[in-house]
Amino acid sequence: MIIFNNFPLISALSAIFFTQIIKFPIAFLLKDSKTSLSIVTTTGGMPSSHSAGVTALITALILEYGYASGYVAIATTFGVIVMFDSMGVRRQSGEQGIVLADMFAELKKLSHQHNSEETPIDKKMIIKKYLGHKPTEVIVGLLTGIFIAFIVNLIYTHFGIL
Repeated sequence: MIIFNNFPLISALSAIFFTQIIKFPIAFLLKDSKTSLSIVTTTGGMPSSHSAGVTALITALILEYGYASGYVAIATTFGVIVMFDSMGVRRQSGEQGIVLADMFAELKKLSHQHNSEETPIDKKMIIKKYLGHKPTEVIVGLLTGIFIAFIVNLIYTHFGIL
């Protein structure tokens, strides 16, 4: 298939897939034994799949075309934007989600203390808590992306695809 000849694309997708898969064991070991498998399909968490994907793409483009390539310049520019966005706006949204969840829990507790009838607070409320990334999650994602690009490069070189 032609898609397998696209080393930068395969590197980026492999990095995204790999980092999403390892989020569960990392969260389970480092944070909480109550971690849900749903973390594998959500944004946020350790490591950043956003950072891994863009750095794997950048690294693969460097390996294929060299540092001076226009492709590297384009990918690096957008990669920096993606990483800063994941730590900035998206991270703030996630932190606001945590505050909102705490507020709803407190309101629900207060309404039950006053023997209120069913309130809108009693209905299931889903608030995304993990939208963005901490700087350490971005850095680990960045390093993971570079590592994955080199691994994919070794595989491609071994099988004579590149």
